[in-house]
Amino acid sequence: MSEAQSVQWFPGHMAKTRRKITEDLKLVDIAAEILDARIPASSANPVLRDIVKRKPRLVLLNKSDMADPAQTARWISWYGEQGLKAVPIESKTGKGVSAFYGAVREVLQEQIKQWESKGMVGRPIRVMVLGVPNVGKSSFINRMIKGGAAGKAQVQDRPGVTRQNRWFTVGKGFELLDTPGVLWPKFEDPIVGEHLAFTGAVKDEILDAEGLACRLLELLSQLYPQSIQTRYKVEASPETPGYELLEAIGRKRGMLISGGEVNTERAAITVLDEYRGGKLGRMTLERP
Repeated sequence: MSEAQSVQWFPGHMAKTRRKITEDLKLVDIAAEILDARIPASSANPVLRDIVKRKPRLVLLNKSDMADPAQTARWISWYGEQGLKAVPIESKTGKGVSAFYGAVREVLQEQIKQWESKGMVGRPIRVMVLGVPNVGKSSFINRMIKGGAAGKAQVQDRPGVTRQNRWFTVGKGFELLDTPGVLWPKFEDPIVGEHLAFTGAVKDEILDAEGLACRLLELLSQLYPQSIQTRYKVEASPETPGYELLEAIGRKRGMLISGGEVNTERAAITVLDEYRGGKLGRMTLERP
């Protein structure tokens, strides 16, 4: 088995972001943390959890169309056991996002009753949207926004794009506060950093793509071996070293350099890109 890569990434602006989120929590009624449905545990930021503390919370399992539906159902049940409402969504297509409004109202039903008893009928519900980089916060907000493109959140398929907190009015009586993605200073468990790297939440420039692809292939060989066989036409088993799989894939794809050697760097980039693009099928890398 390949060794897990140590991933540490905490740009200076993230420390500032953390302070700003702490300050702005008093402005909102509920915090909605967007997680990657493929890695719900690893994409849950323990720093954010500590910051939010007693504020009502909602979990949005984004990219659920790329996750294993059976495992997503298990995660929703697991969150329910922890007293958290979880909703599967797909920001890019809009599937499931309409359930957001009802879920927020369900979590805040007692608070809403109190507002109404005080004559505050129709008071806007203010929601802070949180999450690690590249998890789909801006895509979610853009999906919710009514109106022209001028008010849309910035969306790019790379981490660290949103750099300031911005308010958006969505739906009927909802206001969303977008926040920059926040990673935490140190991943105690190297597997967490690695899973974030698999899905693109950590910038690729700081990683060894070949080592990362080898680790991904080993994990997929344990969880979804058929997907590797179907996509790349190579045999995969939990015992097969990742580097052997990477070489076999490169050879199958004709990624050869002088002397007939496999260009494993090119093969690694291909594997990571195709996994992130959902071309290997619907997969969840973590179990509740």
